Amino acid sequence: MEQQYLDLLQRVLDQGDERVDRTGVGTRSLFGAMLRFDLSGGQVPVLTTKRVYWKLAVKEMLWFLTGGTNIRPLLEQNVRIWSDWPLATYRRETGEDISQRDFEDRIVADADFATKWGDLGPVYGKQWRRWSGPDGQEHDQIATLIDTLRTNPASRRMLFHAWNVAEVGNMALPPCHMVYQYHVTSDGRLNGLLYQRSCDLLLGLPFNLTGAAALQLMLAQQAGLQPGELVWTGGDVHLYLNHLEQARTQIARAPRDLPRMVLRKADSIDAYRIEDFELEGYDPHPPITAEVAV
Repeated sequence: MEQQYLDLLQRVLDQGDERVDRTGVGTRSLFGAMLRFDLSGGQVPVLTTKRVYWKLAVKEMLWFLTGGTNIRPLLEQNVRIWSDWPLATYRRETGEDISQRDFEDRIVADADFATKWGDLGPVYGKQWRRWSGPDGQEHDQIATLIDTLRTNPASRRMLFHAWNVAEVGNMALPPCHMVYQYHVTSDGRLNGLLYQRSCDLLLGLPFNLTGAAALQLMLAQQAGLQPGELVWTGGDVHLYLNHLEQARTQIARAPRDLPRMVLRKADSIDAYRIEDFELEGYDPHPPITAEVAV
């Protein structure tokens, strides 16, 4: 199952359109791609051709599910993947050349500082759990999804998304993995589809696949279903120009058996903790490091 990811990396290297992007780093990009992963045997797409720090991805997903938008709870769990954007804002607006570690330490130590500088705006969690309607009413898309999975599994409206047009301009980063849709088979398997409008193939997608798989397992448990297939589809699928050699390194590695994710059932979607997740049989190649484009 992992080979399809490596094939996509190779296709972008060989056929990608090279252009300057928002970050100024430049990308090699294709438009439109699809990957499919069968979760029914317990395997999850945590890549083996490099080490994926899967707990960080699951912690991020659990944070989304809280509805939170401030990075402080993430930093308290040593999850630093969202620090770049508020740090860039702080440096730009204050002129202080603070290091990332010092900035993160201040976020954790000072609640008032975190409130002012650690919030990302109305990003994923806000839209998933507290979408604001024009009448001021808040809509919990996740709760509605779980209720529909339980009571009307043949529905074609089992989805949630984060692209709130009225609030995109206030987000530190507009949602990349923006639409999740679900489908229940007649024999009780939960299929999921994730549409990602913009995808950093080297750094972003391995985390996105891990988070989406963990979410699908949680939803299946909460609805009394078995995991089925996870389908990922991407819009602008790209490699940053400073990631090309790393991609070539990864492509040259032979995939190993995908691991199995096991989780203890929680009382509700809000009750899962990272300690409830275990990854069995994960034997990856060494990590591959690369810089995040902000």
